[in-house]
Amino acid sequence: MSNTAIKTSEEPQMFGHPKGLFYLFFAELWERFSFYGMRALLTLYMVQEIFKAISERDTATAVVYASYGSLVYASTVIGGQISDKILGMRSSIFLGGILMAVGHFVLAIEHDIAFFTALALIVVGNGFFKPNISTFVGALYKEGDVRKDSGFTIFYMGINIGGFVAPLLCGWLAAEYGWHYGFGLAGIGMMAGLIFFWSGIKKNVFGDKGMPPSTEIYEKKVIGIPQKTLIPIIAVLFVPVIAYLLSSWQQNYVSGIFKFIGFAVLAYLIYIMYSLDSVARKKLIMAVLITFFMTLFWGFHELSGSVITLFASRNVALDGIMTASQTNALNSMFIIILAIPISLLWGYLSKNKMNPRTPYKFGLGLLLAGASFYILSISGASADENGMVPFTYLLVMYLIISIGELFMSPVGLSKITDLSPKNIVAFMMGVWFLSSAFAFQIVGFISKQLAVESTDANVGGLETLGIYTDGFELIAMYSLGAGAIVILFSPLMKKLMGNVH
Repeated sequence: MSNTAIKTSEEPQMFGHPKGLFYLFFAELWERFSFYGMRALLTLYMVQEIFKAISERDTATAVVYASYGSLVYASTVIGGQISDKILGMRSSIFLGGILMAVGHFVLAIEHDIAFFTALALIVVGNGFFKPNISTFVGALYKEGDVRKDSGFTIFYMGINIGGFVAPLLCGWLAAEYGWHYGFGLAGIGMMAGLIFFWSGIKKNVFGDKGMPPSTEIYEKKVIGIPQKTLIPIIAVLFVPVIAYLLSSWQQNYVSGIFKFIGFAVLAYLIYIMYSLDSVARKKLIMAVLITFFMTLFWGFHELSGSVITLFASRNVALDGIMTASQTNALNSMFIIILAIPISLLWGYLSKNKMNPRTPYKFGLGLLLAGASFYILSISGASADENGMVPFTYLLVMYLIISIGELFMSPVGLSKITDLSPKNIVAFMMGVWFLSSAFAFQIVGFISKQLAVESTDANVGGLETLGIYTDGFELIAMYSLGAGAIVILFSPLMKKLMGNVH
């Protein structure tokens, strides 16, 4: 059998790929539509509605946004484990999708308790949905099927299409008719994703993929309740706990939890390193470094949903081009435009034996992130008397940081699996996903430093411009410094990686 396309007679095909891929494509597109549509509105909604009566509203928003983001990504580690051992991918995706859809619709209720409950529902739901739909794509292909990489490319294009369209539509609805119409549309998007997924199951395009690992375990009773029923009950019971953690922004319990997790993970990795031979130890050190630098990059990148959105709202002359929430679409727009050209660039460089190794790509990615924030830091020189800067600065900033993302993000995950000792690959994958959670703690820290303490609904002007541009300059310095260090020590890192490119 040819290795160029491994197929089975039972496997429905479409455009040279398993037909199920396209159902997962649209399911994920609509799920990302709901996620990014809500995220585009979240910071502005908290500042202008939830915390509008207190002078520390930017600080409160920063803490809640960071806690929400950290818990959203950390939940995927738990949800993935439950799926692998008990529920299977299909049940996990349905459970997660329903919880997320309910969460988005609850956001349409104008009440503080409803707001934090909605965020908690999305956190728990995302834990079940997000890790499993990506894994499902890989399960559609047999081992050795060379179509797998292009299948993931198609799938990830759906993510960015959803991330591009959602802020534009949800942002427009929120601006024209009210916040809750925007949140409601996000909920409809989530329901659309579930309908696509259900349609694929009814048409049997997934074959036997995504079923529970064991019927016996799936049906096994614990305290008299089958596990397939008990897990959704426990998931719902965790909602008020997470809602409480999110609402307690003064105490910031989530930050303390992640500090403990960080120290525990680091201690365990140090313990593991002592039991490895020198070659494996060097590779594991490199895997930890890659994870650290990726965390730093995402920490700067994810400011787009918080500080940069507030900057766009208060100090960018949007002039009817788009609303501040709609500027969240710019990153996905540039990813869609640039993903294929940059992929072709790596292919061209590989053929000519000029493709940079991973450390250089990471260093360049951090340098580009630093350059993007430097662009924002100098925008004040072009401000008018009201402290409003041209939209061009924001556009160029997103262009540069998007290129940096494409230098780093696609290669990081594969290198973690290559560099990690075989007996802890699953653990290191969990650490990799947790890195995004820790990145949001960086977001929270920076956002608090750039908080504007005011109850003025029309806050803005030269004062806030100074706060933001000074902060952006510091971020640029740290990111440029980190990138320079990575490139400077790239020869050493290359030795640590051994034969891993």
